[in-house]
Amino acid sequence: MVVEKEHKGKFRTKLEEIFGFDLRSLALFRIGLALVIIADLLIRWQDIQAHYSDYGVLPRTALIEEFLKPWYWSIHLLSGQPFVQALLFGFALFFALLLLIGYRTRFATIVSWAMLISLHNRNPALLFAGDDTLRAILFWSMFLPLGAAYSVDSALNTSSKPLPKRVLSGATVGFIVQLCYIYMFSAWFKHQSPIWSEEGSAVYYALSFDRYATGFGQFLLSLTPLHKTMTFSALWFEWLGALLLFIPFRTNFFRCVAIVSFILLHISFGLSFTIGIFPALCIFAWLAFIPTSVWDWLDKKTHTQARSGLIINYDRDCGFCKKVVLFLRTFLILPRTTIRIALDYPSVYEDMQKYNSWVVEDWQGNRYFKWSGIIYVVSLSPILGFLAPILRLKPLMALGTKIYETIASNRRTAGKFTAPFKYTSLEVNPGWLFNLCTFLILGLVTLWNLTSFAHSYIFHRSPTKVSQSLRRVVNSRTAQRITWLGQLTRLDQSWSIFAPNPPRDDGWHVVVGNLKDGSEVDLLNNEPQINWDKPTIKQRNQLYQNMQWRTYFINLNRSIGQKLYPYYGRYLCQQWNDTDRSEKQLDNLDIYFMSERTVPPGETQDVEKQSHWQQSCSEPN
Repeated sequence: MVVEKEHKGKFRTKLEEIFGFDLRSLALFRIGLALVIIADLLIRWQDIQAHYSDYGVLPRTALIEEFLKPWYWSIHLLSGQPFVQALLFGFALFFALLLLIGYRTRFATIVSWAMLISLHNRNPALLFAGDDTLRAILFWSMFLPLGAAYSVDSALNTSSKPLPKRVLSGATVGFIVQLCYIYMFSAWFKHQSPIWSEEGSAVYYALSFDRYATGFGQFLLSLTPLHKTMTFSALWFEWLGALLLFIPFRTNFFRCVAIVSFILLHISFGLSFTIGIFPALCIFAWLAFIPTSVWDWLDKKTHTQARSGLIINYDRDCGFCKKVVLFLRTFLILPRTTIRIALDYPSVYEDMQKYNSWVVEDWQGNRYFKWSGIIYVVSLSPILGFLAPILRLKPLMALGTKIYETIASNRRTAGKFTAPFKYTSLEVNPGWLFNLCTFLILGLVTLWNLTSFAHSYIFHRSPTKVSQSLRRVVNSRTAQRITWLGQLTRLDQSWSIFAPNPPRDDGWHVVVGNLKDGSEVDLLNNEPQINWDKPTIKQRNQLYQNMQWRTYFINLNRSIGQKLYPYYGRYLCQQWNDTDRSEKQLDNLDIYFMSERTVPPGETQDVEKQSHWQQSCSEPN
């Protein structure tokens, strides 16, 4: 009986090691995820009118009539006014900040996920692989205890039961499998193409796509002899790299190998291609896998008598003071700090009254007050200790002391700033119903990934018994009846990143504006001389100021482009004519695409001038 229990205990430990997460790793991932969301919102904010209002490239009526799928929804459709869109952006940004500091973390994650779906559905012409990845990762994040460490929630945790170091649940399994799907389904798509699996020329075509080009990418493009090696290496690493997470022996070692390898992979992607938030998002996602042994090693390396002996005494009658002390202990990562009520220690309380200050004691019994106490506590932080010498500068000492004394004399007013942060009890071990639901969702995600592959054209080129069976499953009535769930939650995913083939439809747009006075203007460059030359990387970066514009111009040249051109043409007319150009009003414009389709290595590159759209500005289409 004892042996059986030990066997079950070892099995549970191994499962937790493979499919569980350390709470500190999840906290680090939460911070990175929130920063990505905030950065994405701020980048998109620059083009609120152009991308999300009725005065932009896709008015609401056009979206609803021509682009929006039946179960796609968007709160951003409530209004077409830029001001209302700015309010919605501000609302999303507020909850992203709550996610960053970890306050009401699960609720903040849910709201951030809902606002992200709403934003993405508002203009599908702007979406690329990074957006799909963010939606999928943020969805599973709703079920993870992201606020159990390094957060306001953990600082104000009232539970007497200590939290475990690790958590194992259906959500942790779902998150791991979802991340594996991103790489492995992408590899599956790629493997069906000869340029990935046979010729080894895929990296050449990917690096040749100028609309994603970077300086480093162009350098790699010049290393022709290495292209085949890079192609096969990337393909097989996507196939097998994620499997390192599931090796049952030396699990922590292989997990660390996987983390470092994938982080390096995404750094190389970020250097080689202009692909927005995608590299940073994936790097932060891999931080969630940092094993407990790494954290324990760091804890041991940073352990000192000074840190373990730190004591902070606060005034019992000051709720603001207690919360601030708890926040300092949490966010400065000083978990062994002892927090005490000064009144319980007469000599400490006497000093508190004498200096009208909290009392910070070091491990040798020395006491610090006011701003000096803050500096001493900061100096012990393993991550922010470098700030202490700066805080000791005379001007900052004087300013800091003045601020501290002002707050100490107005604690009731200061308390209003911390009053919204409420104490709460944290629990991280989910019940069986929670796990059952997450496993069911994982099953649906698996089905939708298989569906995307089964519906791809390359899948039908060489039919097999397996492909025929898969097609029957995904086309069954049951599968069709639950399609709406994938659209509603935007879990209808397809990971065809540079797959089955890298894009070859390269080129650049030229928009010729014909003014009413008979002259012409280059509308994209705002120059009187029409420039037909191929833009440099620097010129492209000026033209496509963010990934959304870059993706939009790529889509203009795809099948969706014929639906987009009328609204883009109207937008250009309005943008030009709404300014004070009484004698230089636009009469009409012509949109050309200078097609430079990527040819096989060694062949001559040709450029073909294609007329894609004509727009009247006096009578818009």
